[in-house]
Amino acid sequence: MAVHWVKLELDVAGFDQDRFEQYVTKCQSQGLRFTTLADLGDTPEHRRALYELNKECAADIPERGEFYSFDEYVERRFEVASYDPRGVVIALDGEAWVGMAATSEHEDFMFNEMTGVRAGYRGQGISIAMKTFGMTFAEECGASRVRTFHHPANASAIAMNRKMGFVDAVD
Repeated sequence: MAVHWVKLELDVAGFDQDRFEQYVTKCQSQGLRFTTLADLGDTPEHRRALYELNKECAADIPERGEFYSFDEYVERRFEVASYDPRGVVIALDGEAWVGMAATSEHEDFMFNEMTGVRAGYRGQGISIAMKTFGMTFAEECGASRVRTFHHPANASAIAMNRKMGFVDAVD
């Protein structure tokens, strides 16, 4: 049976940054900090750390299947025209990488590639905080919309995006 992915879209101009900034503040008050791969340094070591975090978080995506090898990941995520390290938000607890939200730039929209949080950190609003923090990138790029899609069984991710104002995308 074919899966009908849930395709969502956010109007950047209509995003209520102030409403969701509280998630960033709350997470920061608990000792987390947010940065981008650009600010942290787009180094081979950081790319490997991102890969490991992405691989761990992606394991919970329904019907995801086997994750890419590191070389495939580099080719698909870093060696493409849409990649910009400013679009990769990292949540840090001390030096530990606990969450990521990767967004890429396309001709007429931004695409949220992946948002994930390590299991022990879930349920604290970190995903919303990272995506809110990352909206600066969409604005800097002059994007009018951010798109994403989810497996229909990934109810928590769909609910989080809808809470932020994402609506069903019209193709």
